[in-house]
Amino acid sequence: MVSATQEQAASQAVRGRAKRQRDEELLVWPDLVFIEFIAAVLFTITIFSLSVAINAPLLDRANPTVTPNPAKAPWYFLNLQELLLHMHPALAGVIVPTVALIALGAIPYFDRSNEGQGEWLSTPRAWPLTILGATVGIVGTTLLILWDGSKHVVLWAKLTGHDVSDWPTKLNWLRSSRSLQTEVNWPDSWRHVPLGSKVLRTDLLGLPKINLNVDIPAMVVEQIIPVSMMVGLPILLSLFAWKIGLARTRRDHMILQFSGFIAVYVLMTIVGTAFRGQGMELFYPWQIKPPVS
Repeated sequence: MVSATQEQAASQAVRGRAKRQRDEELLVWPDLVFIEFIAAVLFTITIFSLSVAINAPLLDRANPTVTPNPAKAPWYFLNLQELLLHMHPALAGVIVPTVALIALGAIPYFDRSNEGQGEWLSTPRAWPLTILGATVGIVGTTLLILWDGSKHVVLWAKLTGHDVSDWPTKLNWLRSSRSLQTEVNWPDSWRHVPLGSKVLRTDLLGLPKINLNVDIPAMVVEQIIPVSMMVGLPILLSLFAWKIGLARTRRDHMILQFSGFIAVYVLMTIVGTAFRGQGMELFYPWQIKPPVS
């Protein structure tokens, strides 16, 4: 009698487990196919709307012997190509991506709390932190791109009724980051600092001399300013969020910084894709004109 009761209880448990597994299943139809259909409809509507709103004239057949202007990287590398416009190539193409990957991989070692693992927005302040990080990343990066593209000069010309060429000469160094290198009266000795012959004396070790002349103005514009922005602004953001009591734990700071990183990544991809024209100059995509034959 006891054996029969145990077998009946075991069979009921097996049936209950099978029922729960069946309830947790998602079928290809209609669950998956219906979602894919809705996504396909949304993509079709979006592409159709873009084709109506943006003038994208067809050009001649591609010529493999002629490089188009601009020559752009694949879309997933356009954020790096955007960085190349604002800093030294080695910094933008090698150092920044490497440091970013290392920083992303170090997040689990910095945030070692087991609470809420695997959950999106697991802290009570996650949503405000996400919004703050994304907003600061988008607004700050947009302003820096516009400044480096001298668009503030265009805005000044529209507001004052002047021509862009009438920008005050004494403020030429504010046209863009490159203007700091060309418009500031740097001493000539700063443009060719012979580190190879005076500091790095490899010849004293019996090695060939290093022909290394450092251009300090170029270093300031291409390396010091970009690194200061990329490191200093996130630190100031975390300090501000901590000061107002919004970021209290390590996870709060990681959510804040990661949200800003993703926002900057997406924004630079969009700018490189849709807002860079000939010579990689900033332009409005709806102003594309068909080529004059």
